[in-house]
Amino acid sequence: MMGPVQLLVIGFDDPEFDGSIMAEVERLRENDVVRLIDVVLVRKTAEGDLEKIEMRDTEAAEEFGATVGALVGIGAGGEEGATIGAVRGAEAAADGELLSDDEVWYLADAIPEGSAAAVALLEHRWAIGLRDTIGRAGGFHLADAWVHPADLVAIGMAAAEEAAAE
Repeated sequence: MMGPVQLLVIGFDDPEFDGSIMAEVERLRENDVVRLIDVVLVRKTAEGDLEKIEMRDTEAAEEFGATVGALVGIGAGGEEGATIGAVRGAEAAADGELLSDDEVWYLADAIPEGSAAAVALLEHRWAIGLRDTIGRAGGFHLADAWVHPADLVAIGMAAAEEAAAE
């Protein structure tokens, strides 16, 4: 049983991590709210060199890889494909191929010198029960999006500019 997985990219002006973020993620994990599948920290030095630090829950990564592989396998070859996909997905995850360099380094130009970014695969465990209940009620996914507070501020600013122009 897997919840929705989010690819989350967060930038940091001051790349001195004090452990408070990981402590909060651990608190959420202990309460089965989220599961951190994989995280890569990318630091860009003042000279523009990139440093990569990967932290992962190997068991969670292998389970995630197996699930993704099985789902892809079902699409490619039914039940037999699911079995093959699960094995290959777990092996790929064990080899550290969840967040590969190709997926991380495309951020290199976006990270200012002297700052850092975290790229994480985060499973939303809290959503499993809601998703299953919606499914039992005949509901199905049409679309989704994250609305951030900054988006709402931007909408308000656009509305104010439109009102002022009228």
